[in-house]
Amino acid sequence: MAPLAARPRVFVTRALPGSAPAELLGAAADVDTWEGEEPPPPASLLERSAGCDGLLTMLTDRVDGALLDACPTVRVVANMAVGYDNVDVAAATERGVLVTNTPGVLTETTADLAFALLLASARRIAEGEAAVRAGAWGPWQPSWLLGREVAGATLGIVGPGRIGAAVARRGQGFGMRVLYSGRRDAPEFPGMRVPLDVLLETSDFVSVHVPLSEDTATMFNDEAFRRMKRTATFINTSRGGVVDQPALARALHEGTIAAAALDVTTPEPLPPDAPLLSAPNLLVTPHVGSATGATRERMAALAVEGLLAGLGSERPQHLVNPAAWERRR
Repeated sequence: MAPLAARPRVFVTRALPGSAPAELLGAAADVDTWEGEEPPPPASLLERSAGCDGLLTMLTDRVDGALLDACPTVRVVANMAVGYDNVDVAAATERGVLVTNTPGVLTETTADLAFALLLASARRIAEGEAAVRAGAWGPWQPSWLLGREVAGATLGIVGPGRIGAAVARRGQGFGMRVLYSGRRDAPEFPGMRVPLDVLLETSDFVSVHVPLSEDTATMFNDEAFRRMKRTATFINTSRGGVVDQPALARALHEGTIAAAALDVTTPEPLPPDAPLLSAPNLLVTPHVGSATGATRERMAALAVEGLLAGLGSERPQHLVNPAAWERRR
């Protein structure tokens, strides 16, 4: 990586995991890091971003045109996530601000979590563990805590990207039949492409791996859940916004589908009194898809590399908006 001509100013919206990424960034830039566990409030984000050349943000930080107009020195926004729906990419591109993300490094870790949710929901792991702790474990009974078969079942992947493909490979390892639905053919995807309606109607487990966009927002609604088998399980590790949560709650209460397992919700964190949490056969984890020490450190390193490349003279490897780079040249 080429050295920077002068030390830029960078605001990091949360302390980075591991020491190496922070040391790399600190060696090349004057760094201001938000030390709180909660995300910086919008007013603090604006205040601390003022006068900065770059921002290293998390998925909880909203970067829009208003913030960029108030902070005209910002040249790069490095988002420590695969998704970047928290950044107004069009507004950034219009202002010549580079936006980067961190794909690839969290693929296997997130796929592990997605398949763990599938298995835990199918075999009612959380219910069984809770029964043990509550003293409800009685004599062995042939009809107690019956789950759903995984081996030989049909797994439907909505969104055949890196993570979707990794989940599909895990499904094949369990002897599952794998289907996928996407905008275009994915010749190397380990499964068969079918229309979304067919996938919903035939899959025993539906796992979602699409980015949040205008096209995918609340795509899983009443109609989508009605198309699914009554014995089906719905799994979402992408973004909470792709699901109409009231519709999911209705589907679970009414038995339209058998179960659901989520690592993402709207909002996050989900309040303990959220109506969704009263639904039966629901397992929710607190957005921990990429939460291993090694993966989070790799994500931080990739975000730092993208940020420093953009602040220098190099085109970042994972550039979300190439048009902004062309405007800079």
